[in-house]
Amino acid sequence: MTWLITKYLMTAAVVVIVSEAAKRSDRLGGLIAALPLVTVLALIWLHVEQQPLEKIANHARYTFWYVVPTLPMFLAFPFLLPRLGFWPTLLASVVITVVCFALFAWAVKPFGIELL
Repeated sequence: MTWLITKYLMTAAVVVIVSEAAKRSDRLGGLIAALPLVTVLALIWLHVEQQPLEKIANHARYTFWYVVPTLPMFLAFPFLLPRLGFWPTLLASVVITVVCFALFAWAVKPFGIELL
């Protein structure tokens, strides 16, 4: 149980660090958020918990493929924010991401990459 609490606290700390850095500097907050800190922590947790190497490698591989269709959201959000406000923009960004993900999964399937 102590290990689980430690994982939660360390992972939550990443979110707090990003949000606090973003308050002080847009660029620094964006840079820290763009770093794959959550993925690195997940890889560490999987390794420490002695998961098979194949499982750890698959996590890294799928993370790459799942990140690609999220990128349009980062372009749409700043464009939509002044036009729609925060909550509608956030909802629109989620919809954009889901649509991009579905299209991307369909596009890469012929190449043997199964995302769904």
